[in-house]
This record gives sequence, structure tokens and C-alpha cells, in this order.
Amino acid sequence: MTAPTPIIAPSILAADFAHLADEARVVESSADWLHVDVMDNHFVPNLTIGLPVVQSLLAVTTLPFDVHLMIEDPRRWAPAYADAGAYNVTFHAEACDNPVALAKELRSAGAKAGLAIDRDTPIEPYLELLPSFDTLLIMTIKAGFGGQRFIPELLDKVRAARRHAASGHLELRIEVDGGIAADTIEQAAAAGADAFVAGTAVYGAADPAAAIGHLRGLAERAVPRP
Repeated sequence: MTAPTPIIAPSILAADFAHLADEARVVESSADWLHVDVMDNHFVPNLTIGLPVVQSLLAVTTLPFDVHLMIEDPRRWAPAYADAGAYNVTFHAEACDNPVALAKELRSAGAKAGLAIDRDTPIEPYLELLPSFDTLLIMTIKAGFGGQRFIPELLDKVRAARRHAASGHLELRIEVDGGIAADTIEQAAAAGADAFVAGTAVYGAADPAAAIGHLRGLAERAVPRP
């Protein structure tokens, strides 16, 4: 099986919130997805943006939106992001009592369904649910804050998920989020990740488009070959 092309998803959490439309356009020609962190000040301490901002941004860029819901009660809110046109809607396993049912709702609404696993959550209880999902997002930091240092030990979850997906012949994107930059993306790709959320590494660069290209090249070189 050919390894999938790496996905680079710049996170607007690291962008200039006063100019979000411009910040989306800056990466439009080079990014694969635009990663949008929705935080509710309950599931995580921070408060970011919600559905109205996402709807406005969807109207000004052609990038597929990778919406990461760090919120309580995702069954109440997640389908609206799919209805709005988000490409991928990811919610946290820790916040949902029936992940498979919500995944079905998201897929029915036309979005890809993603399951997120936070830093302190074991992955093993969720491996059998993966056929119901298109994306597995593994936090490589503690969810809720940008700019944290990458935790390499969390790549053990990526390895376990990749082994499980390969053994079951699952078509599953394994995404990593947290501290992804030029000095960490190769480790994550070698462990089996194939989608990479990058905040400061992109939006903190003098040339965000060039930074994306550099990250993609590093990931491609590190992908394990059959």
C-alpha cells in the first residue's frame, strides 16, 4: 500500500485574530487544510472562536476546514460545523459518551468524522472504534493551549494507532497536534502520522507558504516505506 501524501494543516490559533481572512489566504496556495481550534472555556480553559466565525471564514477561502472541537457536549454543537461546510470535524473522546453515533451524524451531514485523544487519555479503549472515523487526532501536548513543547513519548499512541489501522486495512488519517515544527515533524511522520497541525511553525515564519513547503518535505522524507 502506498503511503498517503502528508497533510499540512496550519492552525489559525497562531494567526493574527484581527486579520483572520487575510491569514487564511496567506496559506491558501500551500496548505492542505486549515486547522480551526474551537475552545469553549469549559472542556479546556481557553475561549477561542465559534460557529459564526467559522462560517465567515468558509466564505473567504477555498481551503478545506479541519475543525477541532475542544468543547463539552459535542453532540449538541458538532453537526452544525458539518452543515456549515467544514471538511473534517473532530471532537474529543473524553467529551462524548457515544462517539460512533456522533461520527455517523457528521458523515451524514457531509463531513469527515474525527476523534481526538488528549495527552493523558490511553488510546487502547478507542482502537476498535476507528472504522467509524476518517481521522484520528492525537494530541502531542495537553489540549487547550498553543505554543507548548512537543512531547515525543506521546508518539507511542501514533504507533499503536498506525499498527491497528494497518492490520485492519483502515483508510484513516492519523493527525498530530501540538509542537509540530521542523525539529519534530520527522519524528511524528516516522511514527505513522500523516497529517500535521502546525501553528507557530507556519504563522510565526517570515514566509508561511515556504514554511509549509519545508514541513511537507521533511514529513515526506520521514514516511516509512513498505
